[in-house]
Amino acid sequence: MQQQLAPLCEADPGIVMIGIKTGGVLVGAALHEALGLATPLGELNISFYRDDFSTVGLHPVVGPSQLTTPIDGKHIVLVDDVLSTGRTVRAAMNEIFDYGRPSRITLAVLVQRDGHELPIRADVFGESMNLDESAHVQLTANPWFIEIGERA
Repeated sequence: MQQQLAPLCEADPGIVMIGIKTGGVLVGAALHEALGLATPLGELNISFYRDDFSTVGLHPVVGPSQLTTPIDGKHIVLVDDVLSTGRTVRAAMNEIFDYGRPSRITLAVLVQRDGHELPIRADVFGESMNLDESAHVQLTANPWFIEIGERA
């Protein structure tokens, strides 16, 4: 992923990387450090922007987002750990536009799996997986480990 993002970062030294809490922040921090970006890593907590908590039984942990760099007219690299349905990314983009209007958003995910419910695909990804609908992907950091299991 670092090799795929490096040319974008070299072409635009003001690029802003934003991780989606929590897994996207971990992946984003590793990429941010490896790429040596000048702007601070932003963090989004998209809890208020999700549309599927009631249907998937999630209990949101609401907390603040941290975007200290103005994003108007900036190229944003939005980072998440796993892209599945696309709803997390949609919620993140909705929140980003509440902060301003970026010139471009590039989506980078560690794992892109099938099962999309929205027409959202990663521009940069580490791994692509075709899994049964009942399977889920769980990541563990340091070192990155991918575990695939059945949905509980």
